[in-house]
Amino acid sequence: MRSPSRASHLRPAPPAAGKASTGARARWSSIRTAAFGALLGGLVGGFLVVGVTLVLKAGMDFVAVQETWFIIVAPLVGLSVAVSVLYGIGTSATSARGRKAHPWRRFSPEVARADISADVVNSAGEEERFPWRLAPIRMLAILGTVGSGAAMGTEAPAAYLGMAAGDCLGDRFASWRRFLRPAALAGAAAGVSALMAIPLVGTAFMLEIGRRRHAPLSAERVTAALVGGIIGWAINSTFHLNLIRLVVPKEPPVSLVQAVLTALFIGVASGAISSTAGVAVYRAKKWKASPVVRLALGGLATFVTALVLVRIAGPSSASGPGGGAIRWAERVDALPLTLLAVCLLRAVATTAAVAAGGCGGVFVPFLAVGDLAGRVFAPSLGVGSDLAGAAGAAGGIAGGYRLPLTAVAMELGLGGPPRATLTCLATIGIAYLAGLGAEATLGKLKGLFRSAR
Repeated sequence: MRSPSRASHLRPAPPAAGKASTGARARWSSIRTAAFGALLGGLVGGFLVVGVTLVLKAGMDFVAVQETWFIIVAPLVGLSVAVSVLYGIGTSATSARGRKAHPWRRFSPEVARADISADVVNSAGEEERFPWRLAPIRMLAILGTVGSGAAMGTEAPAAYLGMAAGDCLGDRFASWRRFLRPAALAGAAAGVSALMAIPLVGTAFMLEIGRRRHAPLSAERVTAALVGGIIGWAINSTFHLNLIRLVVPKEPPVSLVQAVLTALFIGVASGAISSTAGVAVYRAKKWKASPVVRLALGGLATFVTALVLVRIAGPSSASGPGGGAIRWAERVDALPLTLLAVCLLRAVATTAAVAAGGCGGVFVPFLAVGDLAGRVFAPSLGVGSDLAGAAGAAGGIAGGYRLPLTAVAMELGLGGPPRATLTCLATIGIAYLAGLGAEATLGKLKGLFRSAR
């Protein structure tokens, strides 16, 4: 028989157990809500992104096979269309009668209207703040920029439009508001995975970008990103899509020394070059000039860069976000200095397109810049150009875009010989460090220049 003191000591246990059980049920309910919202957002966002990307790819493919003059002029027309749409239709002022413009074309005064990546980053963890009503007008700008063969990529449009689709879905009905955040996150992840055809790339891309705004890595967010990434990959696999071309390494290094030297040289080169390009792109986005001045000077730089690329590497190297330049490098046994020149010019072309007011991404251009930087060292290191290109492309993402985990997910998803994969993974780490070093060096040089003035 229990004593009263013993019974009173044991009495509080059942309520505590009940509270823990209630908390666990609430957590699982929250995760189920995130999974269901991600399912909805991933499907809607993934199919929207695939549809738009197919149109963009058709436009890029059409431009790439035209005469040289058309390849050079088309991006200038596309950039003009993008700027005209964003600043002609779009507005940040009130109407003539003093009423606010409609939300679908009203931009905040401090917003860079072509910077779609900023909206994705700034709303991470608070996706209800995402301005999804601006998606139609920005879609027109994306079609003008990327579809005309300008040096900008499709990954930022994929993340932006996928998030807009999920956000819109959750914002339409009051009862669906609890699905908004997972639907938006999954829509963006599905869009990127559908583009890249690797499930974890979309997942890692969205989670890693979200950390820039200190978005929590909660079970709900991870679940939504995983579901979205898998849905995007499933859409790509089901319909046998070929939206982007990634170089798969086929020839592994023949020795440990060769692998170490490959990772070191290509990592430093791809990381430093893409990081410098990233700093230039960031400055171009924040350039405080009128749209007309930006279009005039950025368009002039785009035109001159295209002329030089056509002269030294052919018309295909001047078209699109960089895939044509990689195909040129695979076909032609170019000198390392020529490859380096094309690599640097591709970085300039993307910076010029951003400065002109183009609306697109830089992830894919950085893939191309890193790929070309890696191929510069292939002859001297004695490695295959496919390994050098794949390692450089991964290094370009890690160093220029500061997404090492996304680069790791991409490499693991590509496959290839294990030794080649390990070499690429080592390159990612070195490129990331080299990118940080290059950015710090540029910051110090800028400080010395200011003090000298």
